[in-house]
Amino acid sequence: MVVSGLELWHWRVEAKAGAVAADIPPAEVDWLLQEVAGLDRLALRLESFKERSQILLQLPLPELTQLWNRRLSERVPVQYLVGRAPWRNFSLTVSPAVLIPRPETECLIDLTVACSTTELQQGHWADLGTGSGAIAIGLAEALRNTTIHAIDFSPAALAIAQQNAQQLGFADRIQFYQGSWFEPLDALKNRLSGMVSNPPYIPAGIIAQLQPEVTKHEPHLALAGGEDGLDCIRHLVETAPTYLRPGGIWLIEMMAGQAEAVLELLSRQGSYEKIQIFPDLAGVERFAMAFVTD
Repeated sequence: MVVSGLELWHWRVEAKAGAVAADIPPAEVDWLLQEVAGLDRLALRLESFKERSQILLQLPLPELTQLWNRRLSERVPVQYLVGRAPWRNFSLTVSPAVLIPRPETECLIDLTVACSTTELQQGHWADLGTGSGAIAIGLAEALRNTTIHAIDFSPAALAIAQQNAQQLGFADRIQFYQGSWFEPLDALKNRLSGMVSNPPYIPAGIIAQLQPEVTKHEPHLALAGGEDGLDCIRHLVETAPTYLRPGGIWLIEMMAGQAEAVLELLSRQGSYEKIQIFPDLAGVERFAMAFVTD
């Protein structure tokens, strides 16, 4: 559908006012317009699009209004509304079958590159609980001489991950498996150069207290980590040494406040060394890394 810049400008003003009233970041309006109207950040910031006689929208303006009203009234994340989420330098397909990839999770890729040797940046790596495939795709881009093995328990999530890998040109570098954690990778025991995971780590009792965007719309299978939030992390601590090669990397994302407990789990297990905790972009202790002992 074609609209004038002035029409879209009026729509934007009303949409931002609605966002403020609903305590939703008004910047989400501009992100939505980047996706559905092809406007860039500069045009939005300067409002130069207002002078254009024609702007092509991917959907009619009344439908865009209905979409935005769902964001306001139902608290549907804007990424689910348009089916896309930016992550690193990618635009990923997302649906309520997968978690929306967060900016802080991008640090897992940077940590992998910064802390792995040239030797470890080869061979086989695993992304456990791949969801949208974001981490697997990030690893495939960063570690050019590797095969990435992406596992998820949810067939619906796996379908999204495979779609993203295909669309972004990484289908030949990533192998996908439906299953629980390491179970599909028996043929790679003691052969993995590294494993990366953003596992479920939210204590079950507090999920209902999270933002409605999360509790009502994101998959609880990818959120709930048991009574204390550490069930999946415990499993990964215990099982990874069977699959990682000597010197291989163990790297996960965790919840704020879990660092001390994860450090203890890794130390007590006895198969890890050089255990480290790293902060996220906000300075929160968010990532745990360890190396399997030689």
